[in-house]
Amino acid sequence: MFPALAAELQELLVAEGRQDLADQVPGLKIVDRCRCGDDFCATIYTRPRPRGAWGPGHECIPLDPKVPGMIILDTVDGAIAEVEILDRGDIRKVLLAALPDLPAEKT
Repeated sequence: MFPALAAELQELLVAEGRQDLADQVPGLKIVDRCRCGDDFCATIYTRPRPRGAWGPGHECIPLDPKVPGMIILDTVDGAIAEVEILDRGDIRKVLLAALPDLPAEKT
């Protein structure tokens, strides 16, 4: 869904000395997006989001993109679980189109 983002992630991870994580990027599947409602958030999950913290084995890796915005990678036991993407409207627009808001639950 995001070939340019995938290439950017791989480049940033290699620059951080994390070839182990860069090698995972081509096989990542988006299972959901953050639904916080913040208009600057384009966070994606590559595994189901936990209720609460990721727990043991969690590592948070801030990356330094060359374009404005933030990318923070969360891993669990060495596997990419979440890509926190902030202030990247181009990515958010595509993400919202692909994974729109969930319909309100009927009571």
